[in-house]
Amino acid sequence: MSAQETGKKARDVMHEGVQCVGEHDSLRTASQMMRDLGVGALPICGDDDRLKGIITDRDIVVMCCAEGRDIDQTTAGQLARGLVWVDADASVEEALYTMEEHHIKRLPVIERHRLLGMISEADLAKELSDTKLAEFVHRVYALD
Repeated sequence: MSAQETGKKARDVMHEGVQCVGEHDSLRTASQMMRDLGVGALPICGDDDRLKGIITDRDIVVMCCAEGRDIDQTTAGQLARGLVWVDADASVEEALYTMEEHHIKRLPVIERHRLLGMISEADLAKELSDTKLAEFVHRVYALD
């Protein structure tokens, strides 16, 4: 049975306990958080505790290190991009479509304007058939 047939929502497949890096935190802080948490991406939250974007380990390398920027002076907020998210009550199919449409591998889940969790490829792999998962991977990694 597929996730759609079971009526599962984004909240049902996301992983909770997501930690944000602050928009004013340095990229060194962000990279240390990624190392300590064993993740390759972090949501960026503002002083208002609202999602401002996502930063990946690749963003830090490409947009900071490769450009000769100072990892201690550049903030996560300066690299914030990709404010794409899904409501906690959205269907798994809607979350899947959003990830495919924006070619993203991680999707923040929001409830009442606050970050509730994240959906990753691994979360989807537990819910989708092999065929559906293969289609997702093909679409997310396909070039426009």
